[in-house]
This record gives sequence, structure tokens and C-alpha cells, in this order.
Amino acid sequence: MIRFSKLNVILLPLLSGSMFTGCTQSVDDLYAYIDQAKSKHVGSVQPIPQFKPYESFTYSAAELRDPFVAVVDLEEDDDKEDLLTPDKTRPRQPLEAFSLDSLRMVGVLEQGENLWGLIEDPKQVVHRVQVGNYMGQNEGAITGITEGEIFLVEIIPDGVGGYIERDASIAIGSE
Repeated sequence: MIRFSKLNVILLPLLSGSMFTGCTQSVDDLYAYIDQAKSKHVGSVQPIPQFKPYESFTYSAAELRDPFVAVVDLEEDDDKEDLLTPDKTRPRQPLEAFSLDSLRMVGVLEQGENLWGLIEDPKQVVHRVQVGNYMGQNEGAITGITEGEIFLVEIIPDGVGGYIERDASIAIGSE
């Protein structure tokens, strides 16, 4: 059994009342903090960008030639013997190992009616050439030599499976 004394009867309401007053303190400072936080974070939303309406396009060149189809019909070329091709069986000469733009004409030698050109390769070795010799990486056959220039004819691919001839030259002092 519980005995209540006068002191317990007085202290019990006082203690329970003080406990409840601690829980019911003012929350005004909490509301003040929330208002302050809301005022700091003022954000702005950018407006949605305006897009131009789609404009349709009608392709009007459908009847024209297809740019991805070869213009030359290779099946019509029955004369394969007459086509220009590089001679794969010919022994290569030393100056054919270098591209034509890396070779340099440094002079000429003349003895009687014979005229030789002097060509310097990228390794700075000087070679003596005459009409009929080859140089450059495109089957360049020397066709003429003058005091200031060497003329040759190269055989290059034409882009559609064949070869064409192209004139080239090296002038004295050029690189």
C-alpha cells in the first residue's frame, strides 16, 4: 500500500507541474528561424525558352545523278591490253625509294652530247641520272634534262581502278 504524507501530496503536483512547463516552452524562436531561412533562399526560375516551329524541307534533287555512283562504267572497257599500267617486273632504281618532293636537283654534267642530271636524295647522297632513268615513287620516267630542270612522266592512279600519266619536273635548287 502507498502511503501519502503531507509532504508527498504537496511535492507531487509541484514536480509534475514543473515537468510540464519545461515541455511547453515558447516556440517563437523556432518560427523566427524558419521565417529567416525562407527569406534567405529567394530563388528565381528562368522562363521556358521559346523554340522556333519546325520547318519541313522537300528534297528536290531526287532525279539527279547519285554522287556515290561512279560516272565511268568499268565494265565497258573490253580493251584491257591498251590500258596504262605500271611495270611491276621492272627492277627498281635507287631514287624510286624517295618521294619526288624530297629529291633535289643540284646540277648537271655534260660530256660531249651526253647530259646527266645530279640529284640529291634526303640522305644527302648525290646520284647521276639520264633520260630513261626512273625516280620518285610514282614510276617517274625521266624524259628530258636541261641545264636547269629535269622533266619526267609519272604513272598515278586515276581513282577508278586505272592509271593516268602526269607530267612532273624538278628544277635546280628546288626541294
